[in-house]
Amino acid sequence: MNLLPKSAKEFGSVDYWEKFFQQRGKKAFEWYGTYLELCGVLHKYIKPREKVLVVGCGNSELSEQLYDVGYQDIVNIDISEVVIKQMKERNASRRPRMSFLKMDMTQMEFPDASFQVVLDKGTLDAVLTDEEEKTLQQVDRMLAEVGRVLQVGGRYLCISLAQAHVLKKAVGHFSREGWMVRVHQVASSQDQLLEAEPRFSLPVFAFIMTKFRPVTGSALQIFELCAQEQGKPVRLESAEQLAEAVRERQQYAWLCSQLYRKAGLGSVSLDLCNGDTGEPRYTLHVVDSPTVKPSRDNHFAIFIIPQGRETEWLFGMEEGRKQLAASAGFRRLITVALHRGQQYEGMDSIQAELSARVMELAPAGMPAQLQVPFLSVGGDIGVRIVQHQDRSPLSGDYVIEDVQGDDRRYFRRLIFLSNRNVVQSEARLLQDVSHRAQKKRKKDRKKHRPADTPEDLPAAPGQSIDKSYLCCEHHKAMIAGLALLKNPELLLETPLALLVVGLGGGSLPLFIHDHFPKSCIHAVEIDPSMLEVATQWFGFCQSDRMKVHIADGLDFITSLAEEEARPHYDVIMFDVDSKDPTLGMSCPPPAFVAQLFLQKVKSILTPEGVFILNLVCRDLGLKDSVLAGLKAVFPLLYVRRIEGEVNEILFCQLHSERKLATPELLEMARALEQTLRKPGRGWDDTYVLSDMLNTVKIV
Repeated sequence: MNLLPKSAKEFGSVDYWEKFFQQRGKKAFEWYGTYLELCGVLHKYIKPREKVLVVGCGNSELSEQLYDVGYQDIVNIDISEVVIKQMKERNASRRPRMSFLKMDMTQMEFPDASFQVVLDKGTLDAVLTDEEEKTLQQVDRMLAEVGRVLQVGGRYLCISLAQAHVLKKAVGHFSREGWMVRVHQVASSQDQLLEAEPRFSLPVFAFIMTKFRPVTGSALQIFELCAQEQGKPVRLESAEQLAEAVRERQQYAWLCSQLYRKAGLGSVSLDLCNGDTGEPRYTLHVVDSPTVKPSRDNHFAIFIIPQGRETEWLFGMEEGRKQLAASAGFRRLITVALHRGQQYEGMDSIQAELSARVMELAPAGMPAQLQVPFLSVGGDIGVRIVQHQDRSPLSGDYVIEDVQGDDRRYFRRLIFLSNRNVVQSEARLLQDVSHRAQKKRKKDRKKHRPADTPEDLPAAPGQSIDKSYLCCEHHKAMIAGLALLKNPELLLETPLALLVVGLGGGSLPLFIHDHFPKSCIHAVEIDPSMLEVATQWFGFCQSDRMKVHIADGLDFITSLAEEEARPHYDVIMFDVDSKDPTLGMSCPPPAFVAQLFLQKVKSILTPEGVFILNLVCRDLGLKDSVLAGLKAVFPLLYVRRIEGEVNEILFCQLHSERKLATPELLEMARALEQTLRKPGRGWDDTYVLSDMLNTVKIV
């Protein structure tokens, strides 16, 4: 039996509804949910003794069920004579105080201010099928009649899918009349998906329009949104903001419906925000593993990423999350990253907060009453202590934070909030400071302080930072590139001139300064704020062998190249990021690898020197172009890919005849490392130089 109209316009036709109810018979037809699904919002906004008008009642059981729980002053109207006759017969003896009238809601016969509530379940949606002038005029008459028959303080409670044109019309009409406008989400798509016959992929909303007494000359407009059935309303500034908030919830509901019906949608991520502030609180990534064989207990799991570890490859990159999901052995794994600036009491409170929401993202086929496991590393949520937060005119907002790694050691990080999933600089804290941080954290727990409130841990140069330890793999590879210099075993006794463009936290030039006692380093940094950060928080300090120049690296090198007695460097290093996120290359900025500029770099490099470049480029075509340009200026070019990262370290030299095979490269790296490992030099035993060059390839 086909009960659907040929076009949406038929929803506004009397003939269509007469035919519909004749064909359907006495079986109830429920638009947008049953009484059980809607009773929470209905009881919130309708009092039992209020007089209620139900417009477009159809043969829904909603009025009957309201009557049976104590709402007995109900009048129902519908345009269909067939359905009014059915409903009268069905309720005459059982519900004598409830009336059913055939009436056109655009021309109602009731006196003004007859009702305290007008209830509409899907009727406005059925009438407002398009935005043609004739339709809009009919809707204007309907809404004007609703306003006429309501008392001051009365409410128009409209259950709707809140499609854009419907929301715009209803909100616009009543806000212009000076009514308070509230939109309340009452049913999620997941509720409907679990039914035998899902009705809609959109969530259901209730519009609650409260009639205020007109005030001459007042332009006050009130817009509110309730995103959860028992949630507090959030005040919004405009109808546009309200529409955007509704649209976000509709998109989320659509996403939930797609995730329920299908697996393997690709990369799916979303933010869950703090309901009071609107700030992101959790970032979720949905990872499906279609190759995992299904069983009763492996359908679905949640993985809480410890604070501060969301930037690691396993958690921060799509390929890493896929590996994590495969090793966890679940068909669908949701990883959850915790945001800085938010307070978390522990794993149990996070689980309680997330349980209902993440179930909306569950796959189909889960056994009923299955308890979804919450997983983590070591069973806790990690430690993040925000030490400092500021804004740089060039780099934007940034934070300095201490986080606990998987070995229980603490690491200090510089994060630009414009790219919050990338660690700009990192250093390991000395063990004694880590212990103090732990003790302070335990003490603060007793005071119920947030886990990431600023604390005054010591940060003086030479006291808190482990200068012998390089955290960044690309920095380790860049240091290993010094083995390409002549006689690497003698480098500790050889005067070396180095130019490092891009200071960050200063770890790279500081390591060279401390481990190569005859080196002389010029570091160039465009952002003066970064020099302050490096000095105050990362143990960096200038000396007679290490000077920082606050300048644009392009201008600095250009000026050197134009000098008559230009200086020459044995090593030039570029570790400088781009501020333009639209480019396919985030390090370095494209101007640093332009042909003309590379010629200037070449002019200040010694004949046997090495130019070392950190390249981060996701655009394969652009990367090929960069490599070709470098090769044109520097005939000998080695590439070392950083495992698990996008970074590639390029080692450029001027004479192709000095090309070394891998065994020779490794031997030179071992010779340099043997010198650096001499007693008293504070060498990190986990750092093996030859490992950094083991996978080097010649372009």
